[in-house]
Amino acid sequence: MDRVELAELDFCYLTTTGRRSGSPHTVEIWFALHGDVVYVLAGGGEGSDWVKNLMVHPTVGLRLGDRDVICSGRPVVDAEEDELARRLVFDKYRPRDSGDLTDWRARALPVAIDLPAGTLGSG
Repeated sequence: MDRVELAELDFCYLTTTGRRSGSPHTVEIWFALHGDVVYVLAGGGEGSDWVKNLMVHPTVGLRLGDRDVICSGRPVVDAEEDELARRLVFDKYRPRDSGDLTDWRARALPVAIDLPAGTLGSG
Protein backbone atom coordinates (compact mmCIF):
# COMPACT_ATOMS: atom_id res chain seq x y z
CA MET A 1 0.00 0.00 0.00
CA ASP A 2 1.25 3.47 -0.76
CA ARG A 3 0.88 6.55 1.47
CA VAL A 4 -2.39 7.66 -0.17
CA GLU A 5 -3.98 4.23 0.29
CA LEU A 6 -2.81 4.11 3.90
CA ALA A 7 -4.25 7.56 4.62
CA GLU A 8 -7.66 6.47 3.29
CA LEU A 9 -7.97 3.42 5.55
CA ASP A 10 -10.88 3.49 7.99
CA PHE A 11 -8.82 2.81 11.09
CA CYS A 12 -5.41 1.96 12.50
CA TYR A 13 -4.30 -0.12 15.47
CA LEU A 14 -2.43 1.56 18.29
CA THR A 15 -0.58 -0.56 20.84
CA THR A 16 0.46 0.95 24.15
CA THR A 17 2.31 -0.62 27.06
CA GLY A 18 0.19 -1.04 30.18
CA ARG A 19 1.23 1.48 32.80
CA ARG A 20 0.79 -1.08 35.61
CA SER A 21 0.92 -4.45 33.88
CA GLY A 22 3.63 -3.75 31.32
CA SER A 23 1.55 -5.80 28.87
CA PRO A 24 0.69 -4.61 25.35
CA HIS A 25 -2.80 -3.17 24.86
CA THR A 26 -4.16 -2.55 21.37
CA VAL A 27 -7.05 -0.30 20.33
CA GLU A 28 -8.63 0.11 16.91
CA ILE A 29 -9.04 3.82 16.32
CA TRP A 30 -9.90 6.42 13.70
CA PHE A 31 -6.95 8.46 12.46
CA ALA A 32 -5.73 11.07 10.02
CA LEU A 33 -2.29 11.00 8.43
CA HIS A 34 -0.51 14.32 7.98
CA GLY A 35 3.12 14.23 6.90
CA ASP A 36 4.98 12.03 9.36
CA VAL A 37 2.27 12.33 12.04
CA VAL A 38 -0.80 10.20 12.65
CA TYR A 39 -3.45 12.11 14.58
CA VAL A 40 -6.11 10.38 16.66
CA LEU A 41 -8.80 11.75 18.96
CA ALA A 42 -9.32 10.09 22.35
CA GLY A 43 -13.05 10.30 23.01
CA GLY A 44 -12.48 9.57 26.70
CA GLY A 45 -9.80 12.25 26.93
CA GLU A 46 -7.08 11.77 29.52
CA GLY A 47 -9.33 9.17 31.19
CA SER A 48 -8.87 6.71 28.32
CA ASP A 49 -6.74 3.77 29.43
CA TRP A 50 -4.64 3.89 26.28
CA VAL A 51 -3.93 7.60 26.86
CA LYS A 52 -2.92 6.91 30.47
CA ASN A 53 -0.61 4.19 29.17
CA LEU A 54 0.88 6.51 26.54
CA MET A 55 1.58 9.17 29.17
CA VAL A 56 3.72 6.68 31.11
CA HIS A 57 5.19 4.82 28.12
CA PRO A 58 5.21 7.10 25.02
CA THR A 59 6.76 4.47 22.76
CA VAL A 60 3.85 2.84 20.92
CA GLY A 61 3.26 0.38 18.13
CA LEU A 62 1.21 1.47 15.16
CA ARG A 63 -0.32 -0.82 12.56
CA LEU A 64 -1.44 1.10 9.52
CA GLY A 65 -2.65 -1.25 6.82
CA ASP A 66 0.22 -3.60 6.05
CA ARG A 67 2.76 -1.51 8.01
CA ASP A 68 3.86 -2.06 11.61
CA VAL A 69 5.89 0.80 13.02
CA ILE A 70 7.35 1.70 16.42
CA CYS A 71 6.56 5.35 17.09
CA SER A 72 6.39 7.96 19.78
CA GLY A 73 3.00 9.21 20.99
CA ARG A 74 2.15 12.45 22.75
CA PRO A 75 -0.89 14.49 23.70
CA VAL A 76 -1.14 17.56 21.49
CA VAL A 77 -0.56 20.73 23.54
CA ASP A 78 0.11 23.38 20.87
CA ALA A 79 -3.10 25.28 19.99
CA GLU A 80 -2.47 25.31 16.24
CA GLU A 81 -1.62 21.61 16.13
CA ASP A 82 -4.66 20.90 18.33
CA GLU A 83 -6.97 22.55 15.80
CA LEU A 84 -5.21 20.82 12.89
CA ALA A 85 -5.63 17.38 14.50
CA ARG A 86 -9.31 17.96 15.29
CA ARG A 87 -10.04 19.29 11.79
CA LEU A 88 -8.20 16.50 9.96
CA VAL A 89 -9.82 13.65 11.87
CA PHE A 90 -13.29 15.24 11.91
CA ASP A 91 -13.21 16.09 8.20
CA LYS A 92 -12.13 12.53 7.33
CA TYR A 93 -14.88 10.80 9.32
CA ARG A 94 -17.82 13.23 9.16
CA PRO A 95 -18.87 11.97 5.69
CA ARG A 96 -18.34 8.32 6.72
CA ASP A 97 -20.39 8.38 9.93
CA SER A 98 -24.16 8.80 10.20
CA GLY A 99 -23.97 10.47 13.61
CA ASP A 100 -23.17 14.03 14.60
CA LEU A 101 -19.46 14.11 15.44
CA THR A 102 -19.40 17.80 16.42
CA ASP A 103 -19.41 17.21 20.18
CA TRP A 104 -16.79 14.46 19.85
CA ARG A 105 -14.58 16.82 17.81
CA ALA A 106 -14.81 19.50 20.50
CA ARG A 107 -14.33 17.27 23.57
CA ALA A 108 -11.89 14.55 22.47
CA LEU A 109 -8.21 14.78 23.31
CA PRO A 110 -5.97 15.07 20.24
CA VAL A 111 -2.99 12.73 20.32
CA ALA A 112 -0.09 12.77 17.87
CA ILE A 113 1.76 9.62 16.89
CA ASP A 114 5.08 10.74 15.46
CA LEU A 115 6.33 8.38 12.77
CA PRO A 116 10.04 7.94 12.13
CA ALA A 117 10.87 10.18 9.14
CA GLY A 118 10.33 8.52 5.78
CA THR A 119 8.54 5.47 7.25
CA LEU A 120 5.68 5.55 4.77
CA GLY A 121 7.57 6.89 1.77
CA SER A 122 6.39 9.80 -0.32
CA GLY A 123 3.74 8.10 -2.51
